Amino acid sequence: MRTTIYLVRHAHSTYSADERNRPLSERGQQDAQRVTALLQHENINVLLASPYKRAIQTIEGLADLLGIEITTVEDFKERKLAENPVDNFDTAIARVWEDYSFSWEGGESNFAAQRRGMQALNEVLQQYEGQSIAIGTHGNMMALIMNRLDVRYDFLFWKKMDIPDIYKLTFTDLKLTDVTRIWSRE
Repeated sequence: MRTTIYLVRHAHSTYSADERNRPLSERGQQDAQRVTALLQHENINVLLASPYKRAIQTIEGLADLLGIEITTVEDFKERKLAENPVDNFDTAIARVWEDYSFSWEGGESNFAAQRRGMQALNEVLQQYEGQSIAIGTHGNMMALIMNRLDVRYDFLFWKKMDIPDIYKLTFTDLKLTDVTRIWSRE
């Protein structure tokens, strides 16, 4: 049985220390409209999202258009890098990708975040087997899930991802069989 997952990295957001309630920027709102346009004909029948506002807002237009309610899934939230803001984000994020077991104080290691994301994905695959599901999530969580399925999706892949970005993952009998990028800036 074929199950299709559309992993949707949220659109650009206005920075705020309040991770859960950080909204999309004006540019992000425009890109969210493109997300809707790109996915409206994909026969999606389930919409899930991280509980973070920016992830929900990125697929909200699709929910309105299709008349489908978005269900939030806590474990699709972004990985927590550290308890407090880090001095240099680029150095801090590179460090956790270099050593999957390393975590900054109060943060999640790649292993911990990846385990959380994969558990959520496996539950989705079992609950909605044979359906087409869009999941509004975050860059690091998306890359970590994809990395667990195929090691080619690594730190360099994450660095090259757009904001937003969309990848279509096709599963046959719960096994990943194809990955296609849907998003394009053009």
